[in-house]
Amino acid sequence: MSLDLFSGIPVSDYASAMTWYERLLGSPPTFSPNDAEAVWELAEHRYLYVEHLPGHAGHARLTVFVGDFDERVARITGRGLAPARRETYANGVRKATYRDPDGNEIGLGGAP
Repeated sequence: MSLDLFSGIPVSDYASAMTWYERLLGSPPTFSPNDAEAVWELAEHRYLYVEHLPGHAGHARLTVFVGDFDERVARITGRGLAPARRETYANGVRKATYRDPDGNEIGLGGAP
C-alpha cells in the first residue's frame, strides 16, 4: 500500500509565513504553484503547503514523525525557532510543537 500526503496550512500573512516556514523546514519551498501558495516536499510523495487564506488561518494542527528528532529540533533551534511545547509520552515518544505567527501548530514527533 502506498501513501501520499498533501497537507495544507492556511495563513493570514503570506510573506511572513514564508519566512517562518523556511526557518522551520530549513529550505525554500520545493515549488510555488501560484502567488498565494508554497509547497515543500518533506519526503517522497509527502507534501506540506502554505496557502494565503486569512479566514481560515490559525486552525491547522499536524504532526510529522521524523527519524532524526533530536538533530532536527537542534537545527530548527539553530535557525531561531524554539518549540512552544515539548512532551514525552508514557511510551517514550517525544513531540516538539511549534506555532507559526497565526497559531497553527506543527508538531515533530520522534520515537524513543
